[in-house]
Parts: sequence; structure tokens; C-alpha cells
Amino acid sequence: MPNIKASILSVKSDAKRHAKNAAEKSRVRTASRRVLDAVEAGNADEAKSLLTVACKTIDQAAANHVYHKNAAARKKSRLARKVNALAK
Repeated sequence: MPNIKASILSVKSDAKRHAKNAAEKSRVRTASRRVLDAVEAGNADEAKSLLTVACKTIDQAAANHVYHKNAAARKKSRLARKVNALAK
């Protein structure tokens, strides 16, 4: 633990930020996993509806600066590609 007051506060705020970011990333992973499970099951309608939820979750994470906007776009694109391949 640091001795300098500013460093002590920095450690605390870092821990808070880490917890928030970890929770946000977990939400994104869960939404993505649900889409992928629907794709593996061959459930096209469910996969499409879950994709919209996942895209919204990813966009929210990008807006909160958890992910870079290009990383968020890449995640959404990869999910959409899998869902669209299922529809064909």
C-alpha cells in the first residue's frame, strides 16, 4: 500500500474502475455467448433477436470506454457474420 495520499486514492479509484470494467466485460461476454449458443443450436430467429441485445450491450461498453470503438465494431461484425451464415 502506498504512503502518499494521492497514490492511496489512486489505488482505490483504480480498484473501483477495474470492478466496473470487469462487470461490463462480463455482460458483453454473456450476451455474445448467448448468441453463439443459439447459432450452434441452429436457432436463427433466436440468434437474430439475441444479436440485437448483444450489439446494444457492446455499444454501451464502447460508450463507457471499456472497449475501443473499433474493437466493439469488430466484435459486433464477427457475431453478425455468424448469425448471417446461419440464415443462409
